[in-house]
Amino acid sequence: MLRLGATASNSHMTMCRELETVFRRNAIDFDVVLYYGYDAMVDAFVRKEIDIAWNGPLSYVKIRRALGEDCRNLIMRDVDVNFTTLFITYPDSEITTVEDLQGKRFAFGARSSVEAGVLAYHYLKDSGIVPQRDLAACTFFDERQPSSLTDQRDVIERVLNREYDAGAVSRRTLDVLEEQGTFDKDEIRVFWTSPGYSHCCFTAHSDLDAKTSKEVANAFLAIDPKDPVGKAVLEAEACEYFVPGISDGWDILEKVAEEEGLI
Repeated sequence: MLRLGATASNSHMTMCRELETVFRRNAIDFDVVLYYGYDAMVDAFVRKEIDIAWNGPLSYVKIRRALGEDCRNLIMRDVDVNFTTLFITYPDSEITTVEDLQGKRFAFGARSSVEAGVLAYHYLKDSGIVPQRDLAACTFFDERQPSSLTDQRDVIERVLNREYDAGAVSRRTLDVLEEQGTFDKDEIRVFWTSPGYSHCCFTAHSDLDAKTSKEVANAFLAIDPKDPVGKAVLEAEACEYFVPGISDGWDILEKVAEEEGLI
């Protein structure tokens, strides 16, 4: 039996429930193991208690660090390829380059957010801006007054309200908010875009039976939005289709995670 691990978020549980039908159609014997958090899932994967893990970017890097060539990126969502971090400001701001942030107020997403926290902080330092020295103020979502908003939506609102002069979000966040009709991109201005990197992935053990591995990959790749079950899987994971996993775009995250003591 194939054991797939995922964290117990509502979207992941919905995806796993619908995947059961997808895999059954493809004659794949399948079971789901849910975890409270990514670290518990990483540990279980390393101990080989599960065969495939639905990883966030940092948890994949941790697994790759622990197992090296004994694991592989099997499948990704279309939206997880060439992911980017953006620095935003309000439309009539005088900020046009990262250098213009000197003496300004900057809002990050959650500390644990790869795109709006970990990498955003790294990219800011890499540009020559030392946050604690060069900014009038800089905070992570976790440090600000509690909000009912998601961390990146909170960044956007605080920039729009001019509580902060600029902030960090992902391109994906802006796309999703615009698709939902809850945000107009013209409300903010992007003044810096990061190089592309990879985000989430389904990770498999390299010694997973070749036939099973191929069947699983093909089942994901064949998911059709016109099919009600396929549509439910894709909607749960906010993507349009799945793609084969890639090895590109992970090195920067591994480098930064090591620098910040996260791995």
